[in-house]
Amino acid sequence: MKKLLTVLLAVMLVLGLAGCNKKPADEVKTYKIGVTIYQFDDNFMTLYRNNIKAYFDDLNSKDPKVQYDCQIVDAANDMATQTEQVNTFISQGVDVLIVNLVQTSSGETIAKLCADAKVPVVFINREMGGYNYPENQCYVGADARDSGTYQGQIIYDLPNHGDIDGDGVVNYIMIMGDPENSDAQFRTEFSIKYLTDNGVKVNCLDQRTGNWAQSEGQEICANNLANFGKQIEVVFCNNDGMALGAYQAIQAAGRTVGTDIYLVGVDALPECVQMVKDGTMTGTVLNDDKGQAKAACEAAIAFLNGQKPANYPINYVPYVKVTTANADDYLK
Repeated sequence: MKKLLTVLLAVMLVLGLAGCNKKPADEVKTYKIGVTIYQFDDNFMTLYRNNIKAYFDDLNSKDPKVQYDCQIVDAANDMATQTEQVNTFISQGVDVLIVNLVQTSSGETIAKLCADAKVPVVFINREMGGYNYPENQCYVGADARDSGTYQGQIIYDLPNHGDIDGDGVVNYIMIMGDPENSDAQFRTEFSIKYLTDNGVKVNCLDQRTGNWAQSEGQEICANNLANFGKQIEVVFCNNDGMALGAYQAIQAAGRTVGTDIYLVGVDALPECVQMVKDGTMTGTVLNDDKGQAKAACEAAIAFLNGQKPANYPINYVPYVKVTTANADDYLK
């Protein structure tokens, strides 16, 4: 009898230990994700970051046992602030970072911080030219050369190729984003390159930096309209935010888009797509905020699972030219 009791106690002890080592059925696995955006006060990046949040919120609702704690912070267009944010995320033990750089020229400093801490990082929207991404780092964005090319195509496809006064030369002004940013550089270059490559003579009346801001776009365009008046035939803007500002100046000057001036932007913000449909903006280029946000989140999850993201190390999400012909497709 004693022997039987001893055996039963031993079995119970083993089962008890096994039960202690077994994970509870309701245990939740939580991943910490740190996101730093160069500036919340940016039309396009507002859409982008909201899409990131929505993506992880959707995943959290689908599987309560796997949760993504996604913290998104504003670098307020200050590189020192962003560097501090990255260091803070690392000290908090985040599992992966998503970084929209304030300055691409300082990107390798951020990359080294992440590499030294062995924290995977997905760079988004602003590409570091010539950077060799290690195994736990990648880039998700779009090829800015294409966005500039599409702007040029929009003007070239007009019956007069943008030459409103018929003198054989397209007189334009260029409102740039941050000149240190490769997107601004390529959009500025390739929009005009498409026209000249197709035999259109151009004349740049003025080129100014608007830092992606609507208020600066308005001020630059207003000053140019005051200085050059009817000479301005096309206003090129590196993004839709500045194009919205430029449109305010065009209205105030009594000019009419599509009649005596043309206006193009990039991003396909909902309000700008509506303007394209209404004829108050000549065209824009879809910078796919939803597609890019989805690709960035998927890249982050791939790193969490010890995998390489799709199209590693650089995943370009295509741009789309938006004109009156297809504006309705992007308003739905």
